[in-house]
Amino acid sequence: MSDCLFCKIIQGDIPSDKVYEDDDVFAFKDIHPKAPTHVLVIPKVHVPTLADMSDEAALGRLMHRVNHVANTVLQLEAGYRVVLNVREGGGQEVFHVHAHILGGKKLPF
Repeated sequence: MSDCLFCKIIQGDIPSDKVYEDDDVFAFKDIHPKAPTHVLVIPKVHVPTLADMSDEAALGRLMHRVNHVANTVLQLEAGYRVVLNVREGGGQEVFHVHAHILGGKKLPF
């Protein structure tokens, strides 16, 4: 989608602090971190929200990559939180499905 912020980041039109990329996902540091480690993992295919994600295999690949980025790339051995905000009422600000990985400290609930 041409006006999507995250699509522009994937395409390299907007710079990001990339931590991981493969054929399916792109992961980069959040510009407004809520924890010492705060990374976003986004699918390369534009889907506005988790509620719009009907491809079970694509959702499984996204979550598998979240696990890979958290454990292997970021090495968050003490633990981490994964957050997916859905729609405006759920706190979603950019309408391209994305998972937040938060870690680097004990996180309050």
